[in-house]
Formats: sequence, C-alpha cells, structure tokens
Amino acid sequence: MMRKRAELPSENERSSLIENDESTYQIKEEMKEAPQIWSWKGEGRNIALLFFLYLLQGIPLGLTASIPLMLQNRHVSYKEQAEFSLVFWPFSLKLLWAPIVDSLYSSRMGRRKTWLVPVQYLLGIAMLFLSTKVDQYLDSEGSPNIKMLTIGFFSLNFLAATQDIAVDGWALTMLHRKNVGYASTCNSVGQTAGYFLGYVVFVAFESADFCNKYLRSQPEPFGLLTLSGFLYFWGIVFFITTTFVWLLKREKAPDCTNEESTGEDAEHNLSIVESYKLLLKIFKLPAIQWTVVVLLTCKIGFSASDAVTGLKLVEMGVPKAQLALLAVPLVPLQIVLPLFISRYTAGPRPMQVFINAIPYRLMFGFIYAGLVWITPQFQSSDGQFPFYYYLMVVIIYAIHQVAVYSMFVAVMAFFAKVSDPQVGGTYMTLLNTVCNLGGNWPSTLALWSVDALTWKSCHSKDSIIHETNKCRNAAETLECTDGGGQCIVDLDGFYVESLICIVIGFLWLRWGRRVIHQLQSKDESAWKVRNN
Repeated sequence: MMRKRAELPSENERSSLIENDESTYQIKEEMKEAPQIWSWKGEGRNIALLFFLYLLQGIPLGLTASIPLMLQNRHVSYKEQAEFSLVFWPFSLKLLWAPIVDSLYSSRMGRRKTWLVPVQYLLGIAMLFLSTKVDQYLDSEGSPNIKMLTIGFFSLNFLAATQDIAVDGWALTMLHRKNVGYASTCNSVGQTAGYFLGYVVFVAFESADFCNKYLRSQPEPFGLLTLSGFLYFWGIVFFITTTFVWLLKREKAPDCTNEESTGEDAEHNLSIVESYKLLLKIFKLPAIQWTVVVLLTCKIGFSASDAVTGLKLVEMGVPKAQLALLAVPLVPLQIVLPLFISRYTAGPRPMQVFINAIPYRLMFGFIYAGLVWITPQFQSSDGQFPFYYYLMVVIIYAIHQVAVYSMFVAVMAFFAKVSDPQVGGTYMTLLNTVCNLGGNWPSTLALWSVDALTWKSCHSKDSIIHETNKCRNAAETLECTDGGGQCIVDLDGFYVESLICIVIGFLWLRWGRRVIHQLQSKDESAWKVRNN
C-alpha cells in the first residue's frame, strides 16, 4: 500500500533542533478532506491503540537523534558523524520495500499483524541486545565504535520504518471510514510524543549537569537515565505491548462494498509487481523527472547550517541537554506556522512561496556561522551560558522556522496539486520519498566534508607542532591530549563549507526558479499516469 502521508523529516531531525516535521501540513490537508461528521462511538480504544503504536515508533527515532550529541561529546570526527547519519535514511527509502509489506501476508494472522507483530518483537530484541553492547560501542578503546553503532541504530530505524508501513495500512481498516482522518492525528501526535521521549527527555535525564542543576540536592557524576537502561526498558515495553496486540486485537478486513473506497482499495490491493510497475510509470513522466531533479538538489544550499550547526554548538561547549530542551518552545510555532502559511499556497502557483523563501533560508547560513563563532564569548569560567544566550538561540531558530515551513508547506501544496488522483497515494509517497532523500544526502555529505575542509594541528605545551598528528579523529585527538598537547583548529571547515553551500544555493536558485516556473505552468495532463 502506498501512503499519502508525508514522511518523517530527515534533514533537521538530528541536533540542529530545527524539527522539519513533513507530516504536519499533509495531516492538515487530510483532515480537511475527511468527512465533516465524525463519530467517536466505539473508536476510543482503536484511536488509543493507534496513538500508542505511533508513539512506540517515535522512540527509536528520537533515541537515534540523541546519539550524535553523545558522539560529539566524545570528540568523534565529522566524517564519523556522517557515517552515523546513514541511520536516518530508512524512513526516506521505505518506498523500496513498502509494496512487499503491503502484498505479502498471512490471511489467518491478518494483513497488517503479519508484519507488525514480528517487526515489533524484532525491535524489542534489537533494543535488548543493544542495551548490553551500547556502552561498549560508545567507549570502545577510548573512541566510539561508529561502525557497530551505525549498524545497530540503522537496524532500529529500518524496523521502525517497516512498522510504520504496517500501522499506516492498519489505520485504514481499524477505524471507521468516517473517522479515518484521526489516523493522521494519531500519527502526528503519537510519533511526536515518542520522538520527544526518546530525544528531549532522554538527553535531559541522561545529562549529569541537567539532573544536578534541576533535580538533585546532592550532585552526582551521572544522570538519572543511562542509554543502556533506556534501551532495556523500551525493549521490554515492546515485548509486552506486542504480545497484547497479537492476542487481544483482531484485525478486520476492509469494507469492499463501499463504493467510495473502490478506487482507493484497488490501489492499495495491487500486487508487488503491479506496485513497482505503477511507481515506474509515474517516474517515467517527464514532469516528474524534472521535479525529482529539483527535489534532490534544492536543499544543498542549506545542508551545512541544518546538519552541522547543532553539533558545532556542542563542540563550542553548549550542554547537549540544554540544546535539546530548546526544541520545546519551538513546538507551538511548528504547529501554527503551516496553518498560517497555507493561506498563501492555496492558489494555482504554490511554489512561488517556495522560491521566495529560499534566499532568506540561505542567508541563515551566515547567521548560523556567526552564532557558532560568537558562542565561546558567552561561556562563563565555570562552563555555563547565560539565559539571554539561549533566548537568542531560540529567537534565531524560531525566525528560521518561517523560511523552513514556507518551503515545506509550499512543496506539500504542490504535491497535492499535481498528483494524479487515480493513483494519489502512490504518487504522493513517491514525491515525499524523493523530497526526504533530497534532505538526507546533502546532510550526510555536509557532515563528511567538514573534516576535509578543516585544518588542525597538535600543539604541545611548549608550542611544538607535531606534524604527524592532525587531530583528524577521536584517536588522534586522544593521542595528542594524552601526550600533554592540545588540538588547535587552524581553519574550521564549517565556515568554509557554509560559504560554499550558500554560493551553490544562490547559483541553484537562478536555475531552479526557471525550472519551477515551467513545472507550475504545465498542463494537468502532463502529470497524469497513462494506463497503456
């Protein structure tokens, strides 16, 4: 089954704190399209179950987003951060295996439970296994074992993405047709709640500084939570809740007699081969091919600021717990902005808002670089930052959200406008997958490039430069400091990369503006999928 819901964001879900929730606007649109008369009668338990299943899905996503902050405190290289960033890709690639999940199932167990139950058991097993190994991986011979961490958390996100496919499909039959709009609400609220628990709550309570400052009368050298303990707890929760769902919740078949659902069910019930053929048909449209090129390249100009800024602030001494908590005041803004901006994207040329927002978002590359540059000046002798510094960061991030959501709402409105209604679910899923991928690969490349553009040297106490040690990774940094030296940054690649990305962004805008205008001017037939 191909979903119309936009996927989780990928470009800002790490420590940049700019949570670009690409499901928000689409949810609002689906709610508008849903029938206006809804009934809660007999649906309370189903809605509660959907909410909880999406909450479980958000836990590994949030927990994964917290790992780069922990790695940054362990002085890993940005190339290693880039390697770990691959764990965020499964949600952007799940379209590749979604037809398999939708088409292969046991009628006896149920179409969705065939996948949901074993996948959630596997999630529980993976969490329990990681709980026994993650401390070793984080502190392996003085530096984190990035390869094993990447494999472990990639597996979690792959399983969570597969669970998302099953839950999305189950929501269509679990709820009465008049109430199916609530599925999007459960998705948004549940996944956000899980992400909040796995990211903000965990990072705060794992931090000894945060716990000592706000929760303890006597300071301790550790936080109230540990990563291994958190994984173990949620592994047990996955096992218990999955068993209850397996034994107590029956899956009902879709109502095939409903005339309103005939076309939609036909799309959902495609075989594996038919699903992939439909995707290929859509991709062969020239208009779609140009759209794919635009979506895969439009975020290159923002990649340095979006992917690296948060990690740089941690490197400059900002506590990771405080940085994570700054996401909290941005949540109301992220809810209101799509509602406000959608008033300007409802016309025939929604991408004009997208184009207009690009220069402002590109200029934030300079602002974020400046923020990183001045951050050490606000740090006191005891390593703390004043309240007005955090207030300044929140204001900067909040203003940045206007540009982020202007682009996001515009592109979502464009997808809804051009999608062929005969295959709307598959169409929207393909476009959203490409859109998310267009944020993932530049972020990974931006992280990888920071070290390549940075020049460091190891200086001993008597100012002797060790030519052989360039402090290129955690091991060389440890070697330098253990020898009584200090790694000195001669040229920070973040600033170089920020400038390069901004220049590329403005050059892209000259080309992209023309292509986008042409795409918006195309006739409706250019976007139709031919049946032959």
